[in-house]
Amino acid sequence: MAETTKRNNHNAVRALPRLFQILGVLARHKVLGALFGRRHWPTPTQVREAFEELGLVFLKFGQVLAMRHDLLPAAYIDELELLHDNLPPMSFDVVKPTVEQTLGNSLTALFASFDQTPLAAATIGQVHDATTQDGRRVAVKVQRSGLAPIISTDIAALHTLVTVGEKLLPRLRALDLHRVVSEFSSSLKREIDFNREARSIMLFRTALTDFHGLWIPDVITALSSDVVLTMDFSTGERIDKYAKRHPEAMPQLMDTLVRVMLQSIFEEGVFHADPHPGNVFVLPDGRLSMLDFGNTGEFDEPMRESLVLLLDAVVKGNARAATEAYLEMASSGEDINREGLLADMKAALYEIRQTNIARVSIGKALDSLLNAGSRNGVDNPAEFVLLTRAFVILESMIGRLDPQHDYMASFRGQIARLREQHFAAQRITDKSTQLARDVERLVIDAPGDTRRVLRRFAEGDLGRLPGLEALGARASRNIERLARVIAYAALVISGSLLLLRPMRDWHHLLGEAMVISGIVGIVVAGIGAVRRDHGR
Repeated sequence: MAETTKRNNHNAVRALPRLFQILGVLARHKVLGALFGRRHWPTPTQVREAFEELGLVFLKFGQVLAMRHDLLPAAYIDELELLHDNLPPMSFDVVKPTVEQTLGNSLTALFASFDQTPLAAATIGQVHDATTQDGRRVAVKVQRSGLAPIISTDIAALHTLVTVGEKLLPRLRALDLHRVVSEFSSSLKREIDFNREARSIMLFRTALTDFHGLWIPDVITALSSDVVLTMDFSTGERIDKYAKRHPEAMPQLMDTLVRVMLQSIFEEGVFHADPHPGNVFVLPDGRLSMLDFGNTGEFDEPMRESLVLLLDAVVKGNARAATEAYLEMASSGEDINREGLLADMKAALYEIRQTNIARVSIGKALDSLLNAGSRNGVDNPAEFVLLTRAFVILESMIGRLDPQHDYMASFRGQIARLREQHFAAQRITDKSTQLARDVERLVIDAPGDTRRVLRRFAEGDLGRLPGLEALGARASRNIERLARVIAYAALVISGSLLLLRPMRDWHHLLGEAMVISGIVGIVVAGIGAVRRDHGR
């Protein structure tokens, strides 16, 4: 903790010149007036213009704030949504040496052609149209130089501004702005790591290789580095421009996009965290093309299972189930106010139930859950926050491109399918097999482990205790019996889940067999225990 504090103080001191510059811009645009009360608040336009003048980090931060309806009034949200991160392009005199130095060869040796005029220029970098020596058309993404120190300095300045703001306006502490800044910092660091983006692209290509109607570019690793990323060129058109010419195609494309997001999240454990129109294209053959994987998230299997249960509970309005699933995902401790969390969950889900189901926002619902958790001592996992942001962006795009699209119908259909998979026979069988293996290992290891522990205990300062080894042997036998009973009980539970399926098919036959086998095993184990006790 002391080391972290020292590092934060050092960063704050190093950021002082930039901090004074930021304060000057904020003062000129009257943003600092907010510190003197609501009557002095700047206009939404003044806030947007200040962020635009402050550059890269503040442009990105403004875009993040534009999605936090819990932090800002609607007028400010609407204005910040106008922020764009198009910056003047880098000179080719800067691009050329960057590519050559990082890839270790001349540009003419690396590429057969390389367009000096970029296709697009943004805060992180710019993209050039090029052709490889074997005739493959590619897009080359070149990072702007010196981003890491700029980001580090501006993030330190932001933390300092938040600290000062909280001291002057204590009510700001309830917004947990330091967490917002920290999450934003992590997101930016992910975006400037082109090696990570390359791995993400390859991971998505592998995970969604059989997904019909989707194309993801491949990475040319020999022409990529930490600041240069070369991938297949997408010949598609931005989906928002495509929507103006082909509105009739939007329902199908939006449904495909929802399926892509949910399948990647729940079946593969990865998700695109920035699915806005600039990153989603439509190819000439009608397939979706997803680009820019600089901001992605990952969930392990336990987190995915909890998320399925959470979303299912949200859709059904079950506050208690939502609370339990949410706490399985988040870091829990003694400081969590569980009763307060449940009450806040009920309030959030009540608002959802009062809304037309077709207009329910999953992103806003998850954001409400995050806020409820923060108010009651829950440390929200960063990936959950990132996922919430992704849903907000996705829903915003769907609302603009296809206002009549029944997003919740697609969502409920996918959640139902995922719930079906969650209780699928093969999955239950796999889980039961794994449980049986774990129990078998426990049965094999427990007697020896118990004897070793007891032997060390007996050889310690307490000396040898009569009957201690016998006690260990009895404990080992009891563990063996308990392990068998647990295994039989697992069969009964797994079989019962299969019997709950609405349609009677082979799942029922397997379920009946598992239940009967489990019950017989428990009875036999019980009879054996009674006989041994009677014998003693």
